[in-house]
Parts: sequence; structure tokens; C-alpha cells
Amino acid sequence: MSDILALAGTNLISPIILSFVLGLAAALARSDLSIPEAVAKGMSIYLLFAIGFKGGASVAAHGVDGGLLMSVGAGVLLSFGLPLLAFALLKILTGFSRLDAAAVAAHYGSISIVTFVAATSVLESRGIMAEGYMVAVAAAMEAPAILSALWLVSRNGSGGRMEPGLMREILLNGSIVLLVGSFVIGLVTGEKGLGDIAPFIVSPFKGVLCLFLLDMGLVAGRGLLQSKGVIGLGAVAFGVIMPMTSSLIGLIFGLLIGLSTGGVVLLMVLAASASYIAVPAAMRVALPEANPAIYLTLSLGVTFPFNLTLGIPLYVALATQFTGG
Repeated sequence: MSDILALAGTNLISPIILSFVLGLAAALARSDLSIPEAVAKGMSIYLLFAIGFKGGASVAAHGVDGGLLMSVGAGVLLSFGLPLLAFALLKILTGFSRLDAAAVAAHYGSISIVTFVAATSVLESRGIMAEGYMVAVAAAMEAPAILSALWLVSRNGSGGRMEPGLMREILLNGSIVLLVGSFVIGLVTGEKGLGDIAPFIVSPFKGVLCLFLLDMGLVAGRGLLQSKGVIGLGAVAFGVIMPMTSSLIGLIFGLLIGLSTGGVVLLMVLAASASYIAVPAAMRVALPEANPAIYLTLSLGVTFPFNLTLGIPLYVALATQFTGG
């Protein structure tokens, strides 16, 4: 246990995580520090393109095998199943209505691509390799959780609805299109393509990530200030208990599939993260009566900071212990 805590402490002292802490602290102190929305959007596009391209190039170098198919299958299964666990925990820990609990649960079956990108950067800094196709697993885990949430609501005979264009909106969400598209480009062009644009997507990557997480810290901190009274201690406890529990499920799946240490870490991160981009957009259409202040505060204001500052280091330590990596 002391080794795990020591590793977690070491990982906390990194420019990436400290940049987020700076943004969070500035927001909580009510500083006027801000990053223009257009700049933040540009950084998110850069990060998604870079991580997708590098993942596709990695698959091109190593080839498609059974490990990829099993990993994608595991990701889809997790995305369908984790909302059921989240829903059960919410009914125990909070007084949320069935509608709000289902909306929150959807976020915890889907994924945070920013948390995934941060985790890949942490692994690279420690020299831990991971399967490139984990990007494909991330993309596959975006949508199934939304269907699980609609099923949870429909069991009560009210609320959720599958609009004709909802699935199209989910699957053509900008982040998914960019992630999958850049993955395909990397897959087609391979290592030569990666070498051609390496000065653009490799060297600047961590610096851009630091600035982006500074902005995310500002967004999370201001969201917390604005949501006072919306969620209670039980909901905050859920925002920490759920990622810890789901990460352990991801650990079990990763070990059963036979992923590398890095692959296990990334599957744990995907299982533990909570969406705050694709799913909120879908919930506005599918469950318009659900309270956005609840699900956005929990996913972005509680679980995202927990995963970034404490979760990722702990997941790395646990995966290392169990895989011997």
C-alpha cells in the first residue's frame, strides 16, 4: 500500500495535473483568469486528432488481432453495464428521481476523452506502453450507455424517448467523428504518416494538454461554485465511489483479456471516467426533463477532478501491481 501511495504522490507532481489544479484554484478564488472559448475549442480539436492519429499508426504497425476485437467488445459491454451499477448506487446514496438518476448513470457508462488523453500522457511519461487500439475502445464506449439510460427510464413507463435523429446525433458527435477519423488516417498512413507530422502532433502535445487542462480546471471550479445546494454529500460520495468501483471492474476485464499494463490502465480509466460532452448533448434530447445541474456537476465538477488528480495515479499503481509491469 505504501508503494501505491508513493507512486500516486509522484504522479500528482506533474505539469499536466498541476495545470488543472491551478485552473481549479483560480476559479474557486474567483479570479478573472480565462481562456477564450475559440482557443479552448482549437486545443480540444488538436488533442483529439493527435491521440486518434497516433493510435491508428500504432495499430498499423502491429496489425489487427483478437486482442483488439476482445477489447472493443469489453468496452461495449462495460458501457452498457456500468449505468446499471451507477443507477443502483444513486438510489442508495441520493434522493434523485428516477429520471435524474438515469441521466447521471448514462454519463458514468460513457467516457471522458480528456481523462483518457491525460492518462496516455501519464503513461508515456513513465515509459509504459499501451495498445494503440484503445482509442477504438474509447470511441465504442460513447453511445451504449445512453441506450442503457433510456431503458432504465422506460422501465418506469415515462420520460425517456428515442427521437428519430438521436442515434445519428450521437454517432456523428464532433468528438467521435474526429477521434475515429484521425484514427483511420493514422491506420492508413501508418508510421510514415506519423513521421511526416510528428513535429506537429508529438512534440507540442503535452504543452497543449497542460493549457487545455488549465481551462478544464477553470470550468470545473466555476461549475462547483454555481452548483451549491444542487447536490448533497451522498451525490458527492457517489462521484468518488463510482469511478473507484468501475475502475476495478475495468481492471478485471483488462486482466481477463490479457492487455498490457498500459492497456489495463487505459481500460480502467475509460471505465472510471464520466462523459461531459457527448452524453449531456444527448440527454438534452432524450431526457429533457432531467436536471443538467446535477449530471454536469457530478461528471465535470466531482469525478473529473478526482480522476485527474488521484484516480489516474491510483489506476497506474494498481495495474502495475496486478500485471507486474
